[in-house]
Amino acid sequence: MLPAKYPVSSGANLSHVHPLFHFHLQIFGGLVWILVASSRVSVPILQGWVMFVSVFCFVMSTTLLCLYSCGAHGGSSSWVTLDIICQETAALFYLSAAVLEAYFTYSVSTLTDPVVTTIYRENIAAVVFAFVATLLYVIHKVCSLLRWKSS
Repeated sequence: MLPAKYPVSSGANLSHVHPLFHFHLQIFGGLVWILVASSRVSVPILQGWVMFVSVFCFVMSTTLLCLYSCGAHGGSSSWVTLDIICQETAALFYLSAAVLEAYFTYSVSTLTDPVVTTIYRENIAAVVFAFVATLLYVIHKVCSLLRWKSS
């Protein structure tokens, strides 16, 4: 049974009713992390930024998930503000990482070497999951903004 301080009447509150609703952020963030780590990028600074974004957002989302599941927020509205700031930061970071990864993938697409083709396929998967992670963070941020507005 859900506690009374988390009403389920609004769809905006549903994303914070149970910590498992945050789990999709870890899944897609982890997939981006794994795919970028396994791919070989000729521009180290690009791969470094994408890895930083993936690891940072994964750790940040996991920390928030643990804090919410432990009940550390106590129903305080300042936690909603913290959640909005974290989700906005993650969405912007993932958007920048996805665009950089897509640019590199596009620049590699003109080469015909079989080894490059494997790298190209891994990078395509990383780009797709990076954009999906960006979309999920934006959706989560909108739900958090609706929750913040209602509190």
